[in-house]
Amino acid sequence: MTASPRLPAGLVRRAADADADVAEAELDRVAELALRRDARTVTIGHGRSAAAAEAAAAFARRWEDQGRIVLDVVTWPEEAASWLRHAIRFAAANPDLWVMAGPPGGWAQMTRRLLWSTPWEPGRTIAFAVLGTERAVGLVGAGNLSGLTGATAWGGTWAVRDGQLIRPRRGRPGRACAAGLT
Repeated sequence: MTASPRLPAGLVRRAADADADVAEAELDRVAELALRRDARTVTIGHGRSAAAAEAAAAFARRWEDQGRIVLDVVTWPEEAASWLRHAIRFAAANPDLWVMAGPPGGWAQMTRRLLWSTPWEPGRTIAFAVLGTERAVGLVGAGNLSGLTGATAWGGTWAVRDGQLIRPRRGRPGRACAAGLT
């Protein structure tokens, strides 16, 4: 990375409007991905939009209903002087998995700080659909996010591998099927 993990404000503003409500199929897939990894504990992080907060709360309920443990829930702003305090808290509990929800602008700022300043690992992280886009991943750089996995809005799976975002097309698995993501 460069001298600072902070993104220019113009990039963040353009990404900030890309937040969406979470569909049931997406929530089902995020939970399934976490359970497949046999995780017991998670830390959930999300931006402060209503959609991100609702996604995080719904996942937390579902996780705890499975008898699993939410160690912490951390929120972060879209704009801040630094995301260091949020990043340190998010990474501190060292859960089996981290779960992240958008919006993309603040997520990218937070993720860059996590990569810069903490032992956080993208390969131990599952994210919601709004973060599995070329635009969102591009703000951080796919080469920095190896192993990051998430759900599509319709219940498919996306992942970052070998410096590329691999997403299924709705109704047409394509590369995702060949990569074992469906």
